[in-house]
Amino acid sequence: MSTYIVCLTFDFDALSGFIARGLTTPTPISRGEFGAVAAIRLLDLLKRYQIPSTWFIPGHTIETYPEACRRVADAGHEIGHHGWTHVPPANLSREEEEWNLVRGTEAIRMLTGNAALGYRSPSWDLSPHTLELLLKHGFLYDSSLMGHDYLPYRARVGDVIELEKAAKFGPETELVEMPISWSTDDYPHFEYMRMPTSLAPGLKATGGVLENWFDDFDYMTRIMEWGVLTYTCHPFVIGRGHRMLMLERLIEKLRARGAVFRTMETVAREWLKTAPPPKA
Repeated sequence: MSTYIVCLTFDFDALSGFIARGLTTPTPISRGEFGAVAAIRLLDLLKRYQIPSTWFIPGHTIETYPEACRRVADAGHEIGHHGWTHVPPANLSREEEEWNLVRGTEAIRMLTGNAALGYRSPSWDLSPHTLELLLKHGFLYDSSLMGHDYLPYRARVGDVIELEKAAKFGPETELVEMPISWSTDDYPHFEYMRMPTSLAPGLKATGGVLENWFDDFDYMTRIMEWGVLTYTCHPFVIGRGHRMLMLERLIEKLRARGAVFRTMETVAREWLKTAPPPKA
């Protein structure tokens, strides 16, 4: 029997993404604050449709908005690791990255009583050390890479990538990769960002995004017998009224098409039951 899975995931960055970019004046901070308002709206929506989801929460958000994060955990949603700050690991030394990883883990442990099993890199930019650190600290899966659209796979370490030579791929690891894509992330479609040297226009109408997001799922049902599609949302982005209505319409269309909603941990464990061992 064919099975088509959807993972609804929420990166609850709140203020942390703006702070990591040096945007600490009142207006950008207030944009992050809206995430705490929107998180409650999203929890109500998920409860109404009885959907389990995965929330990747920086330690900074847990310590800044403990009550909102507690509500996420108490509602039974999976809590994944999203750094302590929102600084991409590629911008950190190995020591700084591990310190952020440990501090973020402790914040999650204080919230849930357990360490997170899933990790998503801030800005989806891993360092040369990230995967090894995730293995060292006992993570089950990562959700930062884009090597497939519908199937988990094993993350590799030790790739050698040089301009003038064919790529040499390193060995696979025990770490499950739950792939993502910027195309199924709400931020680049909707969020307006004006920086000193760049402009992200965002602010797209929801109709086209809804059509694209549903069509990605529809295509999966045409070519796969088993597959999983991950949508990445940010409360302060998706939580605006017209986008909340888009998310609700998406849920209804996916359900009508036969989608099964799962947490990322559940899917990673299910995939491992039939996955081949890592390749050397």
